[in-house]
Amino acid sequence: MQLDYAYLAALAAILRTGSFEAAAQELGVTQSAISQRLKTLEERVGMPLVLRGTPCEGTETGRRLAAHLDQVGLLEGALARDLETLSPRTARLRIAVTADSLATWFLKAAAEVPDLLFDLVVDDQDFSADWLRRGEVVAAVTAHEAPIAGCDSTPLGAMRYVASASPTYMARHFPSGVTAEAIATAPVLIFDAKDRLQQIWMAQNLGVTPTSPSHRLPSSTGFVEASLRGLGWGMNPEPLIRSHLQSGALVPLMPDTTYDTPLFWQSSRLLAPALGALSKAVQRVAKQTLPPTLPSTSPSKSQPR
Repeated sequence: MQLDYAYLAALAAILRTGSFEAAAQELGVTQSAISQRLKTLEERVGMPLVLRGTPCEGTETGRRLAAHLDQVGLLEGALARDLETLSPRTARLRIAVTADSLATWFLKAAAEVPDLLFDLVVDDQDFSADWLRRGEVVAAVTAHEAPIAGCDSTPLGAMRYVASASPTYMARHFPSGVTAEAIATAPVLIFDAKDRLQQIWMAQNLGVTPTSPSHRLPSSTGFVEASLRGLGWGMNPEPLIRSHLQSGALVPLMPDTTYDTPLFWQSSRLLAPALGALSKAVQRVAKQTLPPTLPSTSPSKSQPR
């Protein structure tokens, strides 16, 4: 089957913008043309590629085909930089990255490669590898060290978390210190349903995993703000709260109980030359921001956000 890249561009625009109308505006064609191109592509592939809705979403095959177009754009962009006779094309990269990495260091690395466009998928490190396996992203920040098939894996360092809360919160809920009994009734902050960091910390340091009353806050910066305002205690990324720890606005629940979880940069081996500048920037910024991964602080079951 030969792929028509005009049809693929229509598919990718629908998935990127979430609607046929917005896709038509982005590509400078009519909405009818977008619908016809998608229909023809679906007939050639022999299966649906878009789930109609608000917003429109791609089927697994649809997302894979859209990712293929982005990969071709990346290779063409790299080629254009080497051959002056070709018109440069700005490539769009779909990358899986964790919320805490996005909030602390990843954007600094992305800004060092201004000739790329980014489509960032935010997911838990243990799930970002699945995006790579399905071929829907070209690279990922992940907790998985073993290379995914067709990918190279490079250690980045460790995301360090501090179980922390405001002094007012500590005085209210832990007047006699942080104990197994007290923490069972103290409100805790949970990022989302995948977030197990708080449970892991309690198990390691208190030997308990109670179902404490909890707030669910799917935002790294919101996590910090909630901690500062005394809503609960949580595992905050150390780079985000360093100044608050220094000022005393936040305090550790227990001294010397930080939790490190390893991070790795997994990227497509086939696209390595075209991804070279970004990979170097990611490794350089991560090294500047993150402590090195140590065997004693990188448990295999860690689940960073």
